[in-house]
Amino acid sequence: MNLSLNLPTPLEYFAALVQADTDFPLLEAAISLAQDEYPELSVQQVLGDMDQLQARLQRRLPSDAGPLQRLRALNQFVYRDLNFAVNSNNFSDPDNSYVHVVLRTRLAIPISLAVIWLELAQGIGLKARGISFPGHFLVKVNLSEGQVVIDPLTGQSLSREELTERLEPFRLMTGLVDEQEVPLGLYLQAAAPRDIISRMLHNLKDIHAAQEDWGRLVSVLDRLIVLLPQSWVEYRDRGLANAEIGHSGHALEDLETYLANTAHPDHAHLYSDRSAISERVAELRRAIS
Repeated sequence: MNLSLNLPTPLEYFAALVQADTDFPLLEAAISLAQDEYPELSVQQVLGDMDQLQARLQRRLPSDAGPLQRLRALNQFVYRDLNFAVNSNNFSDPDNSYVHVVLRTRLAIPISLAVIWLELAQGIGLKARGISFPGHFLVKVNLSEGQVVIDPLTGQSLSREELTERLEPFRLMTGLVDEQEVPLGLYLQAAAPRDIISRMLHNLKDIHAAQEDWGRLVSVLDRLIVLLPQSWVEYRDRGLANAEIGHSGHALEDLETYLANTAHPDHAHLYSDRSAISERVAELRRAIS
């Protein structure tokens, strides 16, 4: 009797991980993002590597260690013993977003290091969450002394003044004036695991789009559409990328999906490029007719 085992594709595996928000496996989903670029990657091996780091950290803690002592031990472990740091020489390298590479090189961008930091923090009982702060992902920990907001690249705790200063470029870019200023606390809300994975994918999307690497861009957009199935701009962008590599049928399907789901008059200001996309659809139809 011949048994046929059909292993899931990387995209099918990712879809299974992110299908529900309950018990969303943040670390496993983050590791799996590298499978398109590294098809031989064993996600379970990387999870095992993280378990080993967790065990090393746990052995350093006395059983009666309080939250502040645990936080200090965590930061000593991550930034001094393991020497994790920013990849300042090549910040836009896609490898900075791949957890297994970051674990090897100890070089990262804020969000990928935050995923590792959060896993270790939660593993030693800290109430830690990520923060989708504009321009630079942050983490926070609730202690009895209060909430501590931390830069995951350095372990540095950030004061209210420092956070406000970091927010200033975003406020200037978006044209916010004083009377429209959003309270700082709203920028410090905990990020859901789905939002963290979305931000990691959008980082990769921006890198591949800037490099006009359409094939890799399509792979990232495949994941974004699985993760956020009603984010219509991702269909638009995948359609345009597919058109660039000559996949006209797929491009047409995605662009028509975009147009069909953004036609409501109340949404016109959000989708101001509908006319241009309609023209692109007409061009594609002519090309394949």
